[in-house]
Amino acid sequence: MREILSEREYQSFILEQLRDKNGFLIRNAKTDFDRSVAMDRALLFEFLEDTQPDEMQALRRIYKEQTEETLVNYINQQVTSKKGSLISVLKHGIEPATGIVLKLMYDRPASKLNPALFAKYEKNRFSVMEEVWASDDERVDIVIFLNGLAIMTFELKCNYQGQSYSDAIYQYRKDRNPKTRLFLFKAGALVNFAMDLNEVHMTTKLSKDTTWFLPFNQGNGEGVQAGKGNPLYDDKYSVSYMWEDILQKDTLLEIINKFIFVDISDKVNEETGRKEKRENLIFPRYHQLDAVRKLLADVKVNGSSQNYLIQHSAGSGKTNSIAWLSHRLASLHDDEDRIIFDHVIIMTDRVVVDRQLQAAVLGISHKSGLIRVMDDSCSSSDLARALSQNTKIIVTTIQKFPYIVDEVKNLKEQRFAVIIDEAHSSTAGKNIAAVTKALGSKEGSEDEDERDMEDAIAEEIELNGKQANVSMFAFTATPKAMTLKKFGRLNTKGMYEAFHIYSMKQAIEEGFILDVLQNYTTYDTFYRINKAIEDDQELKTAEAKRKIARYAALHDTNIAQRIEIIIEHFRTTIMGELGGTAKAMVVTGSRQEAVKYKQAFDKYIRQKSYSMKAIVAFSGKVKMQGTDYTEAGMNGFSEQKTRDKFDSSEYHVMIVANKYQTGFDQKRLCAMYILKKLNGVTAVQTLSRLNRICPPYAKKTFILDFVNDYGDMKKAFSVYYTVTFLSNSVRPESIYELEARIDGYGIFDDEDVAKVNELLYGNDRNKKTRIAKVLYRTQKQMEHYKDDELKLLMKLLRGFVKYYEFLIQVSSFEDHAIHKKYTFIDCLLAFVNIRHGGGGFDLKGKITASDFKQEKTGMYVKEDIVPYPIVKLPVPDNINVSPEVYQKLSEIIDEINSRTGQNFDRDVAVKSMLQLRDIMLKSDDLKASARNNTASNFEISFYNQLDDILVEGYEQNQDFFSLLLSNEGIKHQAMGIFADEVYRELRENQMNV
Repeated sequence: MREILSEREYQSFILEQLRDKNGFLIRNAKTDFDRSVAMDRALLFEFLEDTQPDEMQALRRIYKEQTEETLVNYINQQVTSKKGSLISVLKHGIEPATGIVLKLMYDRPASKLNPALFAKYEKNRFSVMEEVWASDDERVDIVIFLNGLAIMTFELKCNYQGQSYSDAIYQYRKDRNPKTRLFLFKAGALVNFAMDLNEVHMTTKLSKDTTWFLPFNQGNGEGVQAGKGNPLYDDKYSVSYMWEDILQKDTLLEIINKFIFVDISDKVNEETGRKEKRENLIFPRYHQLDAVRKLLADVKVNGSSQNYLIQHSAGSGKTNSIAWLSHRLASLHDDEDRIIFDHVIIMTDRVVVDRQLQAAVLGISHKSGLIRVMDDSCSSSDLARALSQNTKIIVTTIQKFPYIVDEVKNLKEQRFAVIIDEAHSSTAGKNIAAVTKALGSKEGSEDEDERDMEDAIAEEIELNGKQANVSMFAFTATPKAMTLKKFGRLNTKGMYEAFHIYSMKQAIEEGFILDVLQNYTTYDTFYRINKAIEDDQELKTAEAKRKIARYAALHDTNIAQRIEIIIEHFRTTIMGELGGTAKAMVVTGSRQEAVKYKQAFDKYIRQKSYSMKAIVAFSGKVKMQGTDYTEAGMNGFSEQKTRDKFDSSEYHVMIVANKYQTGFDQKRLCAMYILKKLNGVTAVQTLSRLNRICPPYAKKTFILDFVNDYGDMKKAFSVYYTVTFLSNSVRPESIYELEARIDGYGIFDDEDVAKVNELLYGNDRNKKTRIAKVLYRTQKQMEHYKDDELKLLMKLLRGFVKYYEFLIQVSSFEDHAIHKKYTFIDCLLAFVNIRHGGGGFDLKGKITASDFKQEKTGMYVKEDIVPYPIVKLPVPDNINVSPEVYQKLSEIIDEINSRTGQNFDRDVAVKSMLQLRDIMLKSDDLKASARNNTASNFEISFYNQLDDILVEGYEQNQDFFSLLLSNEGIKHQAMGIFADEVYRELRENQMNV
């Protein structure tokens, strides 16, 4: 067989590239490598004499002819000591004699203000050796050195010879001794690469068969096609980025100085009860390095003028990415050597600042005063003080910002980088508005007494938008439509997308996370409700149906049957996984369910004498049958200990209610039992608790779902599987349409709105009681509406507030009259807070449920996810349309487009159809037909009236309605969806007259 390329030729090619393109020195491994200390001694002292001659001269006076031996042994002792490391010595240097400090490398200075320091940086020695014998039995293909210290090893494989990176990984695991000085954890090479012509994989710690390698690849493909691996080229190798970028001098210095660090965590030894330190040497994965560098490059050009969205999958190492980015932004200078940001604020929505995030930020640098963590012991005043002082990096919760707006008015000349952890939840209206108001550069009025209401409103509107002195960096794996609009960038197709993407698909393919939909079983619950409800109109309302479903969910028989399925499945299928340490999560629909499932769990394992324990997690206090239940009370320890207790071997199952469904990393979670309806982002976040890998085990996941449809779960994941695009934009005119619909209810007038705003922005000492009087009067007006009408009104009011808050944050919209109405409605919602219309009713004694049966309805194994990467902003016009109806209408439009070759805009067409429905509801002919006919007979007159109604609404959408008028089949398909609804609504309206 003809040999195209041998491994040795590949190796020689890389050395030539490093020498000719990157300026490396090629050194002789036989004569220059001291394997006992993993150094090139000659090059080390050449660097020290060249950069620090005075210090070396002083040391030679002390140690005489033993100077070099003394320094080599001292460096070796420092890096191999229990608390020492090579990365620490490289970053901080050594002090071999009192007052004499030697630096072992020079980073590229942030600015050129110090020419002498810049000259020393240019004297760093980068070198490479091939065929390096680390011991008598271990020969390494390539070793990279910095100033004589070994920092990287490479095992190369050539695909043309029938080998790949996996063979190199096998070699590291089987033929390399972790105790050899070159491979010694923390003291030897910082990273070990397994590389062929197409892919690169890395590890920072060799541990024989359990050595864990991570991909260090760019990713292959774009958009929905993006996945693992590297791009293919006609004129270079797929891994050429290694010598063209990663092994460039500046990149290596940047990685060593700004990225690599030793992560130290405490773990309680269950046998001894003592805390033990665990250390990991963190080397950035490629997407982390790429994201941080691209963000910095863009900020260097644009300053604080832009916002950024980073869509990184779960398992992407987001915590470290945030820590690295914060440190770099804190010292970033522009091309004129001016600092770009005065402060970097890392913001989370967790009430207790994430411990892992704290540790990562503090682990990279311990410079005094650089970082301040606002933990749960800190108040909003502490945050205000930190912002007013010279603290560069502040870690805080978003909840503290609304309370400091008036305390930090002296910050307007400063610039801020705000890094948002989990952007989809942290960026809710008022919280993010408080951040921009506190940090924004807009100057407030000097004299509050001179500022009238109109000035105050104008300032408030301006401070809600993008502030010139604040850049936001939002991280999330699941960007909602509003998140994409607020932080995304327009692409060439006119859609908003993230600035940087590391997709779920790539993370799964690379083995960083697991595909949680691969072993999915669905169950349906069947039961019989007594006959009485069929004749009880009150029990046919939507509210009653919800209460009946709730009654069934909490029924003891139902819970007992499900608990048996859950425990037996866990015991027989899950418990033995991960060496007998596997865990599971039960996701309940309410706190009451969590309590009852915990009680049922404990009862069942007592009866069966099983050796397993469950832990429960829910917030607050639940009162059931006269008894108060709390998480701490049921578990027997405080809520603060729940996470750590579940991590121990004592507990196997966690039963949750709206807790630990997001931001909870427990790599031993293998199974999830779902008893709650999940949709969209919530479904993805909840199920993703299972996706963490658990080296060295080959972890598998299992889901048993008693409530949801597997197709709906696949659909939820498909939006975030690759890239996510926002395909529509915000419509300012929609706020006026919402306003008109609210005005139609007549619950308040312009005089009420003006009165409340005058009081709010004025100095009346009795403003609270006078505002309450107006709001109380409005509340009484609202009470004229009952049940569904009141619910719709509340939906409209909340929709108005939410849409307006978003509108002024992402656009230049300004209308003082609308802002006054927003202020009034916002106060009104806080005052009335009606969440359930009517007085309600009690089902107790009215119904009974029996014949419960849990039936397995589907098993799904290794199903492919087809990306559907489009999200849309909410359309206020459809606020009174159920998601199911809207989805059905959308599908009809898509089918019409497909059948006719047209390209009708889905949202516009749906809105037009809904307007036709409103015309139908006002039709006297249809009212009469509904009054006098059965549903089937009503359909005849319904379809007979369609042409007249289409003509009446023709101006709304001429092209679309022309198609309907000319095509009988499409007309019946499109409008037939409303026949039952129109009939029912017309009948009910006439019965209520």
